[in-house]
Amino acid sequence: MPAAGRPAMLMTVNDDIAALRSAVAELVPAFQARADEGERLRTMPADLVIRAKEAGLFRLNLPRALGGYELEPAATVKILEEISRADGSAGWTLVIGNSTAFFAWLDPVVAKELIGHQPDFVSTSMWAPLGQATAQPGGFTVSGRWPLNSGCPHATWLQVGVLVTEAGRPRTLACGAPDWRFAFVPARSAVIEDTWDAMGLCGTGSHHLSLSEVAVPAEQLAAPFFEPARHDGPLWRIPLITLAAMFLAAVPLGIARRALEEFTALAARKVRGPAAQSIGHDAAAQVELARAEGALAAARSFLFDAIGGVWDTACRGDEPSLAERALVLLAANQAMRAGTEAVDRVFRLAGADAVFARHPLQRCLRDIHAAGQHILFSGGRDQAFAKVRLGIEQPTYLI
Repeated sequence: MPAAGRPAMLMTVNDDIAALRSAVAELVPAFQARADEGERLRTMPADLVIRAKEAGLFRLNLPRALGGYELEPAATVKILEEISRADGSAGWTLVIGNSTAFFAWLDPVVAKELIGHQPDFVSTSMWAPLGQATAQPGGFTVSGRWPLNSGCPHATWLQVGVLVTEAGRPRTLACGAPDWRFAFVPARSAVIEDTWDAMGLCGTGSHHLSLSEVAVPAEQLAAPFFEPARHDGPLWRIPLITLAAMFLAAVPLGIARRALEEFTALAARKVRGPAAQSIGHDAAAQVELARAEGALAAARSFLFDAIGGVWDTACRGDEPSLAERALVLLAANQAMRAGTEAVDRVFRLAGADAVFARHPLQRCLRDIHAAGQHILFSGGRDQAFAKVRLGIEQPTYLI
């Protein structure tokens, strides 16, 4: 019986991926055409949010038991990469909006009750433990203020990082780490402060939000850095940080691909110099373009290779090793480095055309540099990899 069931499940997964790719193909032109509008609004246009929800693009990794697709990571990354190619802000919004995946760290019965029969919802998340969770009978009261809550204008649920406090002091776990958790809170409980006025990723609605002594039941706090997911299956054998690094890496890959496409089109038509030849005929430009393409392709292959190693281990029923997880962090950082370098190269080659506010190359430059400021693309992730490789002891809950 199990043998007969497996092909049926495989067919379901393949059908899901085909349907999602079709939906992405329909939405990409709209994301691309309306990128300027998203920048003006400083968030994704409301009708595009609705279309993305209806297409299931905010539940790519929500557990199947909760109405999601629970895609394998490589399929998710390819979808998010394609959307980021159309518009970096749309890609980033979709990545963060897929924080629906982290409902897998709640008790399945509780998660089902919270989600109900509407799995097409958005859940933004801000992990930094800038809030406090004070124990009360039956739960906690949560207070704090968090920046950078991408997609919060259209979110149904918020996940915010908190430190559990006792007697006014942060509680410490047996391992010596702080008792750092996520509180899952209805968006209506928060005050959104209109603060998102940024250099890049302008259309992500990444405002501050605050909570003041909001009652949160104990079952709506999870500890994903220190505890495994509460669902079964290969996706849930992969730690949260590893998953997040995979998905975030899709954004620079997509943005850089768009920049290279924009420059290639520009180079064929823009004439410069007394020879009256297009930029594409310039030997130096040819070398720069080739190097950018090669470095981006190598970084992309590295990322998918690292993802494949983690996925193979998870599918065998094991948790990926520390070395496999650290390699994903390195590959994600390499995707950001190669993507940023590619955008910077072709932006310089494009000349004055690219400096105009609505030129796609200029948006690519701003978006990729804004994305690169995320902590998961920091040097700390490279250090984590190096320490694993060198056998140097370190806390592992952020790998």
